Amino acid sequence: MPETTRTIVLTGASDGIGAVAARKLAGPETDLILVGRSADKLAPIASETGARSFTADFSELAQVRELADSIASAVDSIDVLMNNAGGTFDPKNRTADGHEPNFQIDHLAPFLLTNLLRERLAAAGSSLVLNTSSVGNLAGSIDLDDLDFEKRRAFGLRAYGTAKLMNILFTRGIANRWSDDKIYSAAVHPGPAATSFGRDSKFIGLAYRSPLTRFVTITPDQGAAPLIELAQRGADPTINGVYFSRHKANGLQNPQARNESLIDGLWQRSAELVGVA
Repeated sequence: MPETTRTIVLTGASDGIGAVAARKLAGPETDLILVGRSADKLAPIASETGARSFTADFSELAQVRELADSIASAVDSIDVLMNNAGGTFDPKNRTADGHEPNFQIDHLAPFLLTNLLRERLAAAGSSLVLNTSSVGNLAGSIDLDDLDFEKRRAFGLRAYGTAKLMNILFTRGIANRWSDDKIYSAAVHPGPAATSFGRDSKFIGLAYRSPLTRFVTITPDQGAAPLIELAQRGADPTINGVYFSRHKANGLQNPQARNESLIDGLWQRSAELVGVA
């Protein structure tokens, strides 16, 4: 490999904007590590891009821990970690770990993975953690005493929006805590891409499969574009803690997104739940 090779880890790479990003980021100067839930769906993307691949179901935190061990064993450093896996899920269900699925799959699992890969991110000298969020964060509401919606009424958009809001708070938590290691972070809303998004949520999935959807959605290539741009930009301290709405910095965001006590409190509660320092 060339001396300038960068290691990029991309989750949610088996379809949609993740698969598009994998194809665009692949090349001789990139050591590409792809992660997906389905080995069968991930295999052709890995073969096409020449990437190494790992599978993990984020609804089981034990699999996230195994994934982190596998990646850490495979690489000495990580230049860009793209936390792109996720979706929207029925909040009435619970994961294998007992959590509300939007909370675990969209926030808690990438929080755990990123923390477990911190040494590899620091070893790069400077690195970027890129979190795929959503304009849906505007519908979110974080209650540190009810992260799993056990006390509050939960419906699909609210639970999903809360998890996407957490992605932004996690991004700013990294900016607050890890900048001395030159680990920077950004969050991005890719836009309403016409993908398999929402397949695990009856209401949102139905909306995305409506014939009218084509009038309000963008293509997976368009949705992947801001992720690709930021990944190629890499460890830039000027974007540390910034939330992008597609290519535009400082997109529309929930007022809670800048609440420092919530940023710190969510980090502490999440760390307690997954057992990291």
